[in-house]
Amino acid sequence: MSDALLAAYDAVLFDLDGTVYHGSRVIPGAPETVRAVREHGTPVRYVTNNASKAPGEVVAHLTGLGMPAGTDEVHTSAQAGVVLLKDRLEPGAEVLVVGTESLAAEVAGAGLKPVRENGDDVQAVVQGHSPDNTWAALAEACLAIRAGALWVACNVDATRPSARGLLPGNGSMVAALRTATDVEPLVAGKPQPLLFETAARSAGAERPLVVGDRLDTDIAGAVAAGIDSLVVLSGVATPRQLIEAVPAERGTYLAKDLTALTEPPEDLKIGPRPGWSVTTRDGVLEATGDGDDLDLLRALCHVAWETGVTELGEDTKARLG
Repeated sequence: MSDALLAAYDAVLFDLDGTVYHGSRVIPGAPETVRAVREHGTPVRYVTNNASKAPGEVVAHLTGLGMPAGTDEVHTSAQAGVVLLKDRLEPGAEVLVVGTESLAAEVAGAGLKPVRENGDDVQAVVQGHSPDNTWAALAEACLAIRAGALWVACNVDATRPSARGLLPGNGSMVAALRTATDVEPLVAGKPQPLLFETAARSAGAERPLVVGDRLDTDIAGAVAAGIDSLVVLSGVATPRQLIEAVPAERGTYLAKDLTALTEPPEDLKIGPRPGWSVTTRDGVLEATGDGDDLDLLRALCHVAWETGVTELGEDTKARLG
């Protein structure tokens, strides 16, 4: 493993949904790969924007899928949100919770008072995903925010993956409150760097690697934190999104899934690739050559990011599939 990507870093920070599993289905090879990381002696951290579950629940879900995990390895956006609250409020301050009971428990554990209805003593609103969030809950939060309460959003993911496809995420509900209040929340989770920074510190890491499937959260958060990243195509990210990625959402490496951690880093790096030549002509990207489709995508991303040209020629579209 000395020549593997995992050996080049002193911690691996994994996103969960779309990277390690799809809901109740583990991504093939994920348990074996995480065990290989551990056996190499590299710390593992699970970093998730999902604020609906406590760390213990996350561990139970992971271990049920055959993934090795401990509560000290889990970092959630609910925890990050509560850190923002605790830094800004006095002990015992009332916080209106829009989210699960797990989020309310995090608030209480920080010495704050979770409530579900607005009142004169509410000083902040914390909002995280819950399938049980209702119009009534948003209405209470709207009143509090309009009255001047601090508003913390655990994350702003517009969607969340499921076995049935993409569903509305916390960001969609945040957007409703943003429209109703004309206020911008403080965002605790990815793409803000806080989650990755705290996860890396807990692992004692100076050179961690982020592994994730979403450019707008996982990769943007890594870029914001100054951390290298591996983009995996097992979740949300698509080849088109990668080619069109803005600088703040560009990964270091690209692979089909997280099992690539056991491969050499030079085989995964986004950049010129053996067997492929990519040129621009009349505002179009054209590729010639032969080889691995992922190598083609790595080479296309490199030239698109260097030149700003993102339109693909017909032959190149056909090659990329």
